Amino acid sequence: MADITRRFGFRHLRSAPTSHIRHLRGGQLAHEGVGLAFWFRPLTAAISEVPGDDRELAMMFHARTSDFQDLAVQATVTYRISDPALAATRMDFGIDPDTGVWRAEPLAQLATLLTETAQQHALQLIARTALADTLVDGVAAVRERITEGLAAEPRLGEIGLTVLAVRVTAVRPEAELERALRTPAREQVQQEADRATYERRAVAVERERAIAENELASRIELARREEELVKQHGTNARREAEQKAAADAVRTDAEAARRTRLAVAEAEAAGTLAAQQAEAARSLGEAKAAAEAAWLSAHQQVGPEILQALALIRLAEHLPRIDSITLTPDVLTGLLTRLSTPMPAAAAGTPTTPGTPATSDTPDAADTPATKATRSAPGRTTGRPER
Repeated sequence: MADITRRFGFRHLRSAPTSHIRHLRGGQLAHEGVGLAFWFRPLTAAISEVPGDDRELAMMFHARTSDFQDLAVQATVTYRISDPALAATRMDFGIDPDTGVWRAEPLAQLATLLTETAQQHALQLIARTALADTLVDGVAAVRERITEGLAAEPRLGEIGLTVLAVRVTAVRPEAELERALRTPAREQVQQEADRATYERRAVAVERERAIAENELASRIELARREEELVKQHGTNARREAEQKAAADAVRTDAEAARRTRLAVAEAEAAGTLAAQQAEAARSLGEAKAAAEAAWLSAHQQVGPEILQALALIRLAEHLPRIDSITLTPDVLTGLLTRLSTPMPAAAAGTPTTPGTPATSDTPDAADTPATKATRSAPGRTTGRPER
């Protein structure tokens, strides 16, 4: 759309670079071209604006196949007005001199012309084709048919219109029919999917079986190795017990031999000690016999007084301890009488020297009243005579 401004009763037009402007003044051509800018008087000017750029026309129409099934065809046509001057003379592209807006709707007329022309050629093709063939090869066939039909259409050339490209994006049946047509394919796809699922499950089962067999084989192998390990442990324990028994036997034999040697040594030492003790005892006996003989020989050579004195000494050595002695008048009297009476040598009862007769009428000195009194009172502690 051209940009028009007002100044003092005049108008200024500035067009876009892709718009072809045709200005007539008084029925005569004043300005014509693309991207023009000029002043004009609205009362005497007739201006047309023809777009020169490429335009896209989307169309959608319904068709019926040879087996009486409805299809929806969706296509797009790209066109361009190659001769703007011719198009401006054949169609109303005039604009309002005050606003620059088209007075009519030329682009809508072009869209209707193109849509109906393309639809006519597509319907002729689809009407002679079955539904299945149309759905399979319909897109390419419809595109070629529309392209050829628009190129051969004389009216498009008469208005200066050129079709650049045709694109068919979809040839689709109704929703219910489409679902019905999709059902076999879906069932087949579902069957393929089920088959793939079954195969996958079969492969999974087979793999699980293989895994289970591998696990079972591993367990069997592990059990066999454990059995071998137990046997080996038993063999090792038996060998260890045998070695320990052999070591204990060797140790026992060594201990027995040692104890035997020790017993023999002890026996030999005991025999030697017994012999030495016997020899010592014999030597001691001989020494004691010699001492006794010497003692007896010495006693035989001394007189009775000495022997009596020795006897008293021995007697005194074997007597118990006497803390005090009690002297009675009887004892003193007998003692004084005995001391005052001389005692012969043979009355003492001691052995006499050879050639001297011994008498037994005189009492022994140990049996005197003083001695008896001494023996009868060993425990007295006072030294006064008893009254």
